[in-house]
Amino acid sequence: MGAWELLLVGLVLLFGLCGVMVPGVPGAWLVWAGLAWWAVQDTRTVAWAVLVGATAALLVAQTVRWLLPPRRLRHTAATRRLAGYAGAGSLLGFCLVPVVGAVPGFLAGIYLGERIRLGGRGEALASTRTVLRLGGWNVLVEWFACLLVIAAWLGVLVWG
Repeated sequence: MGAWELLLVGLVLLFGLCGVMVPGVPGAWLVWAGLAWWAVQDTRTVAWAVLVGATAALLVAQTVRWLLPPRRLRHTAATRRLAGYAGAGSLLGFCLVPVVGAVPGFLAGIYLGERIRLGGRGEALASTRTVLRLGGWNVLVEWFACLLVIAAWLGVLVWG
């Protein structure tokens, strides 16, 4: 696979990751489709192993999401800016403390966004709990699975 094709696959994966934060966009499916495109073009066994593992991880994430209460983020103050804070915090946590840091980074991003918006510590904590109860956990599960898939893809590209 050439550099331009890898760049396009990376863009599809990035759009899928961003799509997780937007209600109604099939972010996980975009991530899987980009990975499947790469695996079909790459004939190595490791590419297919990553695709099988990604399929399993994304299916488990979808199952867990269906077991959680449905998303109702429209009823809260969950804005695009808050999603940006949560995503940035999760990415930063994922890089600083590999894999495990995504969850506390996501929570810290939501808290930081609410702290900036509301000003007080108590109000920010209460709002963070509300956002998580009304759909934040659903987003976190799907986001984390997509991050794992993209990290596996990058790992194969770098060390493959």
